[in-house]
Amino acid sequence: MIAISLGFGVQSFTLSAMVALGELPPVDVAIHADTTHEKSDTYTFAAKWTPWLEAHGVRVVTVKSLRTDPGNEHDHPPYSTNTDSTGGGRLMRRCTGAWKIAPIRRWLQANRAGQPVEQWIGISLDEAMRMKPSDVKYITHRWPLIEKRMTRGACIQWLQAHNLEVPSKSACTFCPYHDTRAWQEMKSRGGVDWQEAVQVDNAIRKARPPYDLFVHPSRRPLEQLDLRTDAERGQMSLWDEECSGLCGV
Repeated sequence: MIAISLGFGVQSFTLSAMVALGELPPVDVAIHADTTHEKSDTYTFAAKWTPWLEAHGVRVVTVKSLRTDPGNEHDHPPYSTNTDSTGGGRLMRRCTGAWKIAPIRRWLQANRAGQPVEQWIGISLDEAMRMKPSDVKYITHRWPLIEKRMTRGACIQWLQAHNLEVPSKSACTFCPYHDTRAWQEMKSRGGVDWQEAVQVDNAIRKARPPYDLFVHPSRRPLEQLDLRTDAERGQMSLWDEECSGLCGV
């Protein structure tokens, strides 16, 4: 049995689209693990492109965790804490296993009819360090984008060359791994994504006494963060003007 892990980000959608257009062999299923906290762009993209995948022979199945409470003491993301004298630590990441891996494996166990599973994962060449073998005997991992020597940029080029939409990065709204640019974009757009991130950040604050929890690694509430760039804060750029050739080079 061949199954794609479909997150509806750039790499996993490229992988599924390659199957749909015949550039990769057919698969039995593409499984999307819905954390119920994805960014609104991801849900919009999935609603638009799932019918296209299925019309091109890729069966898409959506599964969900039995528990997706971002404040749950067992299934939490890696929130930052103020636990020690150095300023704080970070909780272990438990969300991926509980919200993505476990629901996919439940579906596979219920539907594989005793067959071994080859699970295709959308890791690209520039993310090769994320490759990990399966930790269960009935699943073997495979990374077709690595085999094709494709980076994330190459995936974007492939999608554009085939007149397919390029999805935004797939992640939960309150993911602690967002970089500053992602937080800036979310806050500037406002709407339900930023609202959920702020709501979760405030809700988890006292969830694990005696210390506080924070979504952002600065250990400050999202609502209070200054997410402007250095330039936006008034710092002068040294590279705005064309070089006049007087630096001795």
